[in-house]
Amino acid sequence: MKFSTISLAALLATGALHAGVYNIDSTHSNVGFKVKHVMISNVVGKFDTFNGVIEYDEATKTLKNLTGTIETNSVNTANSQRDTHLKSADLFDVAKYATITFALQKADKEYAYGKLTIHGVTKDVKLAFTDNGIATDPYGNQRVGLELKGTINRKDFGITWNKILETGGLTVGEDVKLDVELEGILKK
Repeated sequence: MKFSTISLAALLATGALHAGVYNIDSTHSNVGFKVKHVMISNVVGKFDTFNGVIEYDEATKTLKNLTGTIETNSVNTANSQRDTHLKSADLFDVAKYATITFALQKADKEYAYGKLTIHGVTKDVKLAFTDNGIATDPYGNQRVGLELKGTINRKDFGITWNKILETGGLTVGEDVKLDVELEGILKK
């Protein structure tokens, strides 16, 4: 009994030795979104300020952990008037809810499951996961890359502002498509 317990602990410890911890490199990453506008086109946006940590097991090519924080005040849709409205109490309410957070619960080869907190509301999310692997940059830094994509309903997070159009549609769609591309640098 003791031997099997020790063997299991040794096996787990060996697996942990292969896991690297990577800081998200925001200059080579993108936290983007897309939402319908007047039901006929999409508005594309991103957040300019975010950070986080990726734990990736090189031996098993497995995402072990991912945590991230986004500053809501950094929302950028390339339109200052729209960005001001997004930051207002109508939508993100950045004065009250300064951050959006994500914490991975588990990942497999196709999906990442986690807790997403927006506007003070935490929900379970399932995002399509792409593992882009590991590479060494020209300066000798080891990097890991991954992508997360999915759709959330903004009303689930308490972001409900809208206006009804003459045609009966809505000014802003309820579904928000998330498009996150992350590159991390191995901590030394």
